[in-house]
Amino acid sequence: MGYCETVGMRRYDFGDLKTVLAKASPLRSGDQLAGVCAQTDEERIAARMVLAGLPLQIFLDEALIPYEQDEVTRLIIDSHSREAFSEIAHLTVGGFRDWLLTDSTDTAALVRVCDGLTPEMVAAVSKLMRNQDLILCAKKRPVVTRFRNTVGLPGHLSVRLQPNHSTDDVKGIAASIFDGLMYGCGDAVIGINPASDSPDVIMGLLQMVDDFRQRYDVPTQSCVLTHVTNTIAAIEKGAPVDLVFQSIAGTEKANAGFGISLALLQEAREAGLSLHRGTVGNQLMYFETGQGSALSANAHHGVDQQTCEARAYAVARRFDPFLINTVVGFIGPEYLYDGRQIIRAGLEDHFCGKLLGVPMGCDICYTNHAEADQDDMDTLLTLLGAANVNFIMGVPGGDDVMLNYQSTSFHDTLYVREVLGLRRAPEFERWLQAMGITDASGRIQGHAVQPALLQWMNG
Repeated sequence: MGYCETVGMRRYDFGDLKTVLAKASPLRSGDQLAGVCAQTDEERIAARMVLAGLPLQIFLDEALIPYEQDEVTRLIIDSHSREAFSEIAHLTVGGFRDWLLTDSTDTAALVRVCDGLTPEMVAAVSKLMRNQDLILCAKKRPVVTRFRNTVGLPGHLSVRLQPNHSTDDVKGIAASIFDGLMYGCGDAVIGINPASDSPDVIMGLLQMVDDFRQRYDVPTQSCVLTHVTNTIAAIEKGAPVDLVFQSIAGTEKANAGFGISLALLQEAREAGLSLHRGTVGNQLMYFETGQGSALSANAHHGVDQQTCEARAYAVARRFDPFLINTVVGFIGPEYLYDGRQIIRAGLEDHFCGKLLGVPMGCDICYTNHAEADQDDMDTLLTLLGAANVNFIMGVPGGDDVMLNYQSTSFHDTLYVREVLGLRRAPEFERWLQAMGITDASGRIQGHAVQPALLQWMNG
């Protein structure tokens, strides 16, 4: 099939489907680095015109990365549902955009077609959308998950309490957990990035958080974000593992760079399920992704970074996860240069993940050498809150002292919940009220004293 378009007196020829997708992408530094982006705005518009006229079927007929070379491609093709696809099989990418934005396309319709969508289809249509389109369509598609509480309900926003410490000091981590709980954070997960991969450190952190959870009967889940092989080893040693974490990407080669495969992820999920620790559900995988990860490993196969990112959600979907987190600005300005690119990428990732049926959260973040600031993050926080993002980060002061990047703070969550009327996970919100941390409306009781929690922290 030819991919060409004439704009004015100039004809643009695009050699193949992945070139069309790359040239149609909004400008971002990662695609510039890879040499796959449009050279001018006119070329970008020409590529979008070509893309809008392509039938959705073409993404099933023409693999961006050959089926024989990539297990993620094989997963995408082999798990595709022709029955679910039949409702939209007649549409072009532009027609698919129109269908998504139609009032009659509601949550039920998006659920019906979910298994018929491929990452390439949703990445393609996102390139034709304005920011408001991405927000509107994502809001139509809530994805609800359950482990020890319920995350992702419409009108709710959960928070990962991220109490990292540069030396894995248990008392320092405990102080951050206490601080976050007093702000009403922690319903998505209490998730610690360890500074060390020492098995003893990992086991100690898992035990500390679980001791606290059991002591106060907290309806949340914990996670130490170490490599999946470390988590499997911890499970084998009897550690109290709730969620099983792993960073993932959208190509087999990039995942190999992380030291993982689909078979290893399946082994990890089965190990977690064997513990039977969930109370209201058994979704227990926690994945993190980010635009640029495949490119940084030279494993993108010439595919643009946003489409590679969407393919990571197909990997996630295979394992029925509890949480997915796009760490949108963490990789750095080589991939997302400034606040504008970070904001756009966050909205794209959330939209693509939700259409593919995965429970998307976002680490609304940037590194200090990016052309971005906290005002940009406030904007993305507000937009994602409107789009019904499943969860965001809660970091002490918004400044992660271990990972050295800027994210959202505990008090940022109070802002977005107040402005948009968002509630916490219902089980967690009832616990906060019972502890006297919030009132019946969910507002923080500023005068409250919690001697029981203080006693735990000081112990």
